[in-house]
Amino acid sequence: GFARTPQVPFGERATDGSKWSFLEHKGPVMAAPYEPLPSNVRFFYDGKQMKLSPEAEEVATFFAKMLDHEYTTKDTFRKNFFKDWRKEMASEEKSKITDLKKCNFNEMGEYFKAQSEARKAMTKDDKLKIKVENERLLQEYGFCIMDNHKERIANFRIEPPGLFRGRGDHPKMGMLKRRIRPEDIIINCSKGSKHPKSPPGTKWKEVRHDNKVTWLVSWTENIQGAIKYIMLNPSSRIKGEKDWQKYETARNLKKCVERLRNQYREDWKSKEMRIRQRAVALYFIDKLALRAGNEKEEGESADTVGCCSLRVEHINLYPEKDGQDFVVEFDFLGKDSIRYYNKVPVEKRVFKNLQLFMENKQPEDDLFDRLNTSILNKHLQELMDGLTAKVFRTYNASITLQQQLKELTTDENLPAKILSYNRANRAVAILCNHQRAQPKTFEKSMQNLQTKIDAKKDQLSDAKRDVKSAKADLKVRRDEKFKKLEEQLMKLEVQATDREENKQIALGTSKLNYLDPRISVAWCKKWGIPIEKIYNKTQREKFAWAIDMAEDDYEF
Repeated sequence: GFARTPQVPFGERATDGSKWSFLEHKGPVMAAPYEPLPSNVRFFYDGKQMKLSPEAEEVATFFAKMLDHEYTTKDTFRKNFFKDWRKEMASEEKSKITDLKKCNFNEMGEYFKAQSEARKAMTKDDKLKIKVENERLLQEYGFCIMDNHKERIANFRIEPPGLFRGRGDHPKMGMLKRRIRPEDIIINCSKGSKHPKSPPGTKWKEVRHDNKVTWLVSWTENIQGAIKYIMLNPSSRIKGEKDWQKYETARNLKKCVERLRNQYREDWKSKEMRIRQRAVALYFIDKLALRAGNEKEEGESADTVGCCSLRVEHINLYPEKDGQDFVVEFDFLGKDSIRYYNKVPVEKRVFKNLQLFMENKQPEDDLFDRLNTSILNKHLQELMDGLTAKVFRTYNASITLQQQLKELTTDENLPAKILSYNRANRAVAILCNHQRAQPKTFEKSMQNLQTKIDAKKDQLSDAKRDVKSAKADLKVRRDEKFKKLEEQLMKLEVQATDREENKQIALGTSKLNYLDPRISVAWCKKWGIPIEKIYNKTQREKFAWAIDMAEDDYEF
């Protein structure tokens, strides 16, 4: 194992954790070209069959594949889809197809459903052929050579075209995600390496040799104008080291967080408005794990904000509400258009400052008009090396998990301990506002689980009768069977509780990005829980450094 706080946790390391000297790879696997529909799968407009051009047909299939999804019932989705679809139509199609309600995609939808069923019903031989081909692609494209190390690449396939979904009520849902072509792609590799070849008859947008970045391939997607990357797998040396550094920075914050808190409390009384605003924003980032709120990309229309970009209309102040004093009500769209709604009692001086910041302002005016993210992060850098607003989120998430695990875990059976872990993780997800929509299959899967619980209860009452009527020599064996059934029933009931409590909370985001994995590993060691009950195979690869390093008394 490693020492508790190693200086160099990964053997040979790149000079500053990100630079490399040599990088060679095969480039990306492009999305498969469009295969036109068979002639018996028809599209109807206004009750009449209509043959679509290949470009229009491809975009129509994206909608047809989603017919059973609630997205296709949403006005924004339908409006954006129809607008983008019309751009792909030939002029004759555009003049005829003017109303989405008159379009009938049913035969297309049924065709894709049948294809999906056929895939599920494939023979073992057919599945094996696909597996062999996927393995061949992985061996050819899924690894790179970086500084004499063979490193796994995270996702070497370019995403196929489709319709943008977005999270929450995203204003761009339904828009067409265009096909990424070689001409859109920037390759990054060493000058002295074998450069990846572009597909015949095409050219890459650019071949770059930038050893200060760790991406291999990049392109700009058309919906948000965001730059997408092909990176190394999370289990790679550089990724693991960056992860380790992130959590070490959060642990450094733990050592000085009380000093910082005293400082921002003092700043609430400052004579300068900009210092007061900075101090109140920092209080919210610390107390509520709010994101700082980076300026949006140009052309991004979603009205999403973070702490520094809050407007007057995003908060309401109540001197007294629900039996609590000085309550602030937040209501705004955060990252990915996820609504943040919270009512929190705050300290009196924070409340008074907020009243002051809102004076003589319109609802659309900035709450913190003397502050932005770069001003805040510059100030944080002065307080502690490497400190940004995000470090507070990592610190508060990790410390919350550690405290919750101490409070919730008792010496019960394995399912109950895992329920405690998930509840601790859920407290973090709620703190970080990691919401999700209730899964479509939720009701069905809960019914199935309830059926299993009822059947187990029946088995248990039968076993109870058996134990009572059994003779002494049989009693011991029947008793053991009874105990086993009791354990199985408890496991199912715990599973049902867990599923119910998690239906609208996304646990994965905080588990993968904000929680120091050494806390989870140490908890598993302390309570004798197999690590695979907490982290799946991919997650175990990502956190291999922590699994090797953590001790059973690890303190974040």
